[in-house]
Amino acid sequence: MTENGLSKVIFDSALKIHRVLGPGLLESAYEKCLYYELIQAGLLVEKQKPLPLVYEAIKLEVGYRVDLMVEKKVVVEVKAVEAITDVHLPQVLTYLKLSGCKLGLLINFNVTMLKNGVRRIANQL
Repeated sequence: MTENGLSKVIFDSALKIHRVLGPGLLESAYEKCLYYELIQAGLLVEKQKPLPLVYEAIKLEVGYRVDLMVEKKVVVEVKAVEAITDVHLPQVLTYLKLSGCKLGLLINFNVTMLKNGVRRIANQL
């Protein structure tokens, strides 16, 4: 499945969760529910996947952790915050660069309409 096909499945799953649970829960609750939905859809999903950080001769084995990595192609960062800020987008872009993925989804569940809480971030590799 392409990144675009995966992003549709991810968005539809997030929308289902948001319709049932609504805003106001902890980020970890949404992450676990989204993980469950994506597994139920038959996708390979890695939860809290460590990403090593390499800088010159220094290698940090666990520099960062991606909330969800779907099919080794799409990075999903789950938030439950009042608003997406300037730091959230570069965070996802960094995860894309470290993972080699082309597409990231930043999903903020703490909104009244989920479509207003989803941002697509592309890595121009």
